[in-house]
Amino acid sequence: MASKCVHKGCGKEFSNADEDCVYHPGPPVFHEGQKGWKCCKPRVLTFEEFLTIPPCTTGKHSTVDDTPVEPPKKPADNAAAQIPAPQPVTAESSRPAVAPAVAPTPPAPATPVSEEPEDDDPSLEIPANATCRRKACNAGYDPSIPREEEKCVHHPGQPVFHEGSKGWSCCKKKVLEFDEFLRIQGCQERTKHLFVGKGKPAGEEKVETVRSDFYQTPASVNASLYLKKIDKEHAKVNFSANSIDFDLPTTDNKRFKDTYSLFAPIDPEKSQFRVLGTKLELTLVKADGTSWPVLRSDDKWSGERIQIGNAGRV
Repeated sequence: MASKCVHKGCGKEFSNADEDCVYHPGPPVFHEGQKGWKCCKPRVLTFEEFLTIPPCTTGKHSTVDDTPVEPPKKPADNAAAQIPAPQPVTAESSRPAVAPAVAPTPPAPATPVSEEPEDDDPSLEIPANATCRRKACNAGYDPSIPREEEKCVHHPGQPVFHEGSKGWSCCKKKVLEFDEFLRIQGCQERTKHLFVGKGKPAGEEKVETVRSDFYQTPASVNASLYLKKIDKEHAKVNFSANSIDFDLPTTDNKRFKDTYSLFAPIDPEKSQFRVLGTKLELTLVKADGTSWPVLRSDDKWSGERIQIGNAGRV
């Protein structure tokens, strides 16, 4: 009988306990707007990008969640010292404070539920290891089950994190812990999973330019090119000492092709790129330690040197 793996980032059904499982062994980390996993370095800003962070560890499937639990923080020993000293009472301070009149805040409008209208194109082949794309379903493709008998239980809405509570815009259940959020069962059922989506329409839209920004350290330049839905399987980024060639098709039938002439030389063998949900991230290893005021050699230079941690938009 098939069992469902509870490892984070996997969630696939398996019948062979010796089958490889690619997952995140650490807990999720949400801090100051950034999202990621404690077991690996990538940090992103949006929840959609967080869900696309590739698992970092290969092991075996499991039905027992062995993610380490963060130990509770010990209360500070000097808590008593942090209590503010009583202030002397004066005639002015003894007067009752009068709160200013505040207009009542109108209730927030209900978040609309966005129904997923897309179905798989019957002319497209479904890969053997395909997983349903709908949120919270995670069912794997089983060719022995007729498509008409598939039951896809999913969330058609968006994740909602507000004042510590976590849930989905399409249903009422709210929880406090992220692990509980991942286990919230879908609130809508459809026949047939969504494994491959629609085929690409004829013709391809050319993307002329994309927005980019960067920051640098003494050893590297870290740049981002903002382009949504880049096709990871077919994206090509070729590094050379003084330039980068881009060929970035997207899953919605667009393509960005360009060559960036760089401000200073890089080490092409050590430089890397990574595709995320809304952008392409570049790590360019400097060849000579030069400080870069701009990313491309033909960018207008204001005279200001972009230093560590300060992003320069181009």
